[in-house]
Formats: sequence, structure tokens, C-alpha cells
Amino acid sequence: MTKLSRPQPPVAMTIAGSEVTGGAGALADIKTFTSLGVFGSLALTCIVAFDPENDWAHRVTPVDQETLANQLQTISAAYDLDAVKIGMLGSPDTIHTVAKAMTELKPRHLVLDPVLICKGQEPGAALDTDQALKAEVLPLATFVTPNHFESLSLSGMNEIDNVEDLKEAAKRIHDSSGATVLAKGGVRLSGPDAVDVFYDGSELEVLSEPKVGEVPVSGAGCSLAAAVAAELAKGASEIDAARTAKAFVSAGIRHRLDSHLPFESLWQGGLAAES
Repeated sequence: MTKLSRPQPPVAMTIAGSEVTGGAGALADIKTFTSLGVFGSLALTCIVAFDPENDWAHRVTPVDQETLANQLQTISAAYDLDAVKIGMLGSPDTIHTVAKAMTELKPRHLVLDPVLICKGQEPGAALDTDQALKAEVLPLATFVTPNHFESLSLSGMNEIDNVEDLKEAAKRIHDSSGATVLAKGGVRLSGPDAVDVFYDGSELEVLSEPKVGEVPVSGAGCSLAAAVAAELAKGASEIDAARTAKAFVSAGIRHRLDSHLPFESLWQGGLAAES
């Protein structure tokens, strides 16, 4: 097949679960890539649905490991990937499959949204999954975007109550992982602004936007990490990628979507609507 000589968009892959309403997960990632001018591909780890007759409880269907491995093999062979974003993995087996593929691929930019689920230290599937993520995937990441709870877990801190605490958490996570960190305070910290902290080992910057309400919006974390990956794929520096991602998510929250769900969802078209 003859290839035409023409400009090509950067290419990124997301490895994540499908949240079927479209507000978060892989669908949010792909919409973020497209909104920021990056061609997106997807290796699906699970399908997340809800039960509207049971307080919208989660229904999670994992993708089997052979199917996941086949997706990763296909995408890695098809494209020279400019960045990879990892979201929800959900089980130690899935984490092992993804870690093996990423160890072989060695992407230049590997952005991890470290979806941790264990609230305590009791033995069980949740703790096993979180420990596997920290042991097998976190060391491979070049950039990590923990939320408030994940920053507590990854830093080992007992509390993160203010910006100074968040700065300390970002430094600890970088020191232990080697990855650049964008630690998200969001609406969890008091004050009029949603504050995140960027730290790459030398440069520390506080990114701040006025809060839009006091309740988290679905898809914000997914879209932030995906936006970082998209900007890195386009050649941006890490700090510029973080700044753009912050602006992208803030606009998406301002233009968030209401529904019959018990939460509102970020709209990835928000920044374009304001430009």
C-alpha cells in the first residue's frame, strides 16, 4: 500500500476501563485526545456499568487477559506511539499483563492515573490490586496524577489538609517513584480555588483555578491524565502539559453535563467552547 506524504497527528494509547455513560474512563480519554488534536487508540481493561434500580451501584465486567494482551500487541505494532495513558486496571492479573507489555514497549511518555481502591489495610482483592499497581506499574510511569486519596496512599502521609501538605506529598511521591507528579487537591482542600501541585524533582508549581462547586465531577481525573498524555504526545514540556491539562479540565467542569445519574460529568468540549 502506497503511503501518502502528509502531516500526521500524534498518536496516543489509553489503557483503561469503559465507563458506559461516557463521563469517565476510556471514553473520556479518547474524547480528550481528539479534543486536543491527538489520534487515540484504546486497550480496554473492563466494562463499568451501573444499576439504576440499586442506587446506581457499580457493575464491573473484566476483560480476559488474552483479549487484553491481544489489544496491547495490536496497538503497539500498529503505531509508533507518542504517549501512553493508564487508567483503571482493576485486578492484579490485569496489572501484570499491562506491566509486561509496557516493560517491552518502553514508551517515552507513560502517564499513570493511579486508580487506587483500598481504603484500609485489610487483606483482600482491593489491597492486593493496589499493592500490585504500586509494585509493577508505578515504577514504569514517567508522569503520575494522583488524587487526594491516592496522594495520601502513595506518599504515606496521614493527612493532606492544605497546599503545603500537597507540596510535601508531591515531593514524596516523586522521590519514591522517580516520576513527575501532578498531585490533585481539587475540591478536597478548603478555599476558593481548586489547587494541584506539579513537581518534577526540581521545579515545583502550584496550579490554581477557581472552584466550580464543592462536589467532584465525574471524568475530571481521567481527563486530566489524558490531557497530560496528549500534550506530551504533541511535544510539550511536562510543566506546559500540566498547565494545559489543568485549563482543559477546569473548562470541562464549567461546562459539565447534568443527567439522571447521581453525579455530574465533565464535558471535554468545554475549552473549545470558550475559545
